[in-house]
Amino acid sequence: MTSKIVYEGNLRTRMTHLYSGNEVITDAPLDNQGLAQAFSPTDLVATALGSCMLSIMGIKARDMNLDIKGAAVECEKVMASDPRRIAEIHLTIKMPTNNFSEKEKAILQNAALTCPVAKSLHPDIIQEVKFEWYD
Repeated sequence: MTSKIVYEGNLRTRMTHLYSGNEVITDAPLDNQGLAQAFSPTDLVATALGSCMLSIMGIKARDMNLDIKGAAVECEKVMASDPRRIAEIHLTIKMPTNNFSEKEKAILQNAALTCPVAKSLHPDIIQEVKFEWYD
């Protein structure tokens, strides 16, 4: 078992990662009767995409003896209705250049775009990913 989820009332859940004991709270969003005092479940899906991309890039970078410390992702989720669902996820991945060659950049970008979460999301969800390299 990976996790345990408990409904605490008032549209809030508490999720516990069983291996580490770490906890995450979710709230329903304002536009769906919630208080938006924490990530919503759909926020977590969108955020997981960005986190997975950075993690896979980190693995690939380590394998190539590259350092991507300081890389960051800005994430925006777009909802649709009828049925209510995630329609789009927009990510901007901000990467330190660190004198990477164009080939190294392409390998890291491909690693991100083929991460397990990206490949697990429904194909109707638009995944817009931009890479911004900075010094």
